[in-house]
Amino acid sequence: MESATSTKNGNAPSSEDARRQGSGSTSPFVTRGADRRDSDDSKGAKDRTRATYGTLLMPGAARRWSLRGAAAVAAGLLAGLLTADWRIGATFAVAVLIAFQVHSSRRRSEIPHWRRPSAAQRRTEAQLKVMKRVGYRVLHARRTPGGNGQIDHFVVGRRGAFAIDSEAWDKRLPLRNKLEKLYHGRFSKNERIDEALDEARKAERLISEELGRPITVRASLAIYGPTMPWDSHRLRGVDIITGTKVRRWLRAGKDRLSDREIEEIYLAAEKVLPPRG
Repeated sequence: MESATSTKNGNAPSSEDARRQGSGSTSPFVTRGADRRDSDDSKGAKDRTRATYGTLLMPGAARRWSLRGAAAVAAGLLAGLLTADWRIGATFAVAVLIAFQVHSSRRRSEIPHWRRPSAAQRRTEAQLKVMKRVGYRVLHARRTPGGNGQIDHFVVGRRGAFAIDSEAWDKRLPLRNKLEKLYHGRFSKNERIDEALDEARKAERLISEELGRPITVRASLAIYGPTMPWDSHRLRGVDIITGTKVRRWLRAGKDRLSDREIEEIYLAAEKVLPPRG
């Protein structure tokens, strides 16, 4: 930028500037925008660091870590005394601390605490974390404009786009399909099915308008509790899924989306489906 400014002001660029420009233009490892990408990567790393430290500074985090540390030290001392080897005790203490961290990370929800996710939503979220590792993109607790509806989990991946609502129903009552109607015990659940379908159709329309091309969003209810005679069953335009089989159902989608299409749909959904307030 200095050499360009100097030329514009009528001054010849210095020999140092010329060497810098020459080396930048001939190197096969330097491309346009590399500095910008490095800056973006640095900024992203700083943001992730802030998020990590922010998590550690959350109310109650210090107390939790103190308790975990004390438990790890106690376990390490006990192991050291039993084996008469302080190295085994130290190793055991570190292993206990790591186990605490792994356990808490699996239980941690991406849905903000003030939205109070239900137990069913957290169980589905835990399954979706695994799908994110294979390229699926997920949004939780998204509102459908123009109503009070909420999509618990919007998911897009290679097998298509999905709107999943998670429900926990009384496991003592049977779930059955009778003449295209879903009954939980003697209670009809058709209204809940229609709500899930309406939310998915709204999301489908809004995302299609944002992209300028039609897409399909499959509606589903992930149900925890009652035993079902199927893993998934399509009823009134909605897939009724056994809650613990969400990952298997996602892999059974019929669409085939490219990485670019997945990212486009995800960004459009993030824009038109605001977080639940």
